[in-house]
Amino acid sequence: MEERKYTILLADDEKEIVDLLSLYLENAGLSVIGASNGREALDVLCRKDVKIDAAVLDIMMPEMDGYTLVRKIRETSNIPILILSARSDDSGKILGLDLGADDYITKPFNPLEITARVQAQLRRFYRLNAPAAQAQDRITAGELVLDRASCTLMKNGREIPLTAVEFRILCLLMENRGRVFTKSRIYENVWGGDFYGSDDNTIMVHMSNLRDKIEDDPRNPRYLKTVRGLGYRFEKEKQP
Repeated sequence: MEERKYTILLADDEKEIVDLLSLYLENAGLSVIGASNGREALDVLCRKDVKIDAAVLDIMMPEMDGYTLVRKIRETSNIPILILSARSDDSGKILGLDLGADDYITKPFNPLEITARVQAQLRRFYRLNAPAAQAQDRITAGELVLDRASCTLMKNGREIPLTAVEFRILCLLMENRGRVFTKSRIYENVWGGDFYGSDDNTIMVHMSNLRDKIEDDPRNPRYLKTVRGLGYRFEKEKQP
């Protein structure tokens, strides 16, 4: 059976960027649907005849900006979202990740890096959701139950909504309770690419968001511990 070609939504109001990235993504075996503004991109996502597997979105677009578009996508979908932005300040990156984006790349960029990051997101996302990879067992820790088959997290019987990246980070740490993971090791396992210094804040934002979602007191976490100078670990339950 022929393998399905993944389709990428590429939204940017600069036609040169859409054309350039489309060339690289298509050369990597991906299909690309371009959009010149946020409203047009949202219309593509709502089409019944197209299945979008991942989205690469500019922030500063007419009619609907990228932040608003990320928020609307996350209302109905957990597909990988990569943000492109001319903003290199931390506040812009933190906002994008807080809204549910999986990765944030600043302009100017290397199109080969964008292509590699898109492919890594697709590998991780669809490997996690592939039937063969969906282990039927659950991981339980205190009040938390992580179900790898349905890609859900429950706390005290209530589902906790997670983005795809948050789920992958939590799955990695819960599967290896007590083991310390450096930021670079988390990035390599979850994003599937090389870790750069600019990715440091990306990890911290996702960890902060996870604590807000699963901890009773995010300032004094029970589960997600920071090991100063090293990284993070999911705390082992103390034996009585």
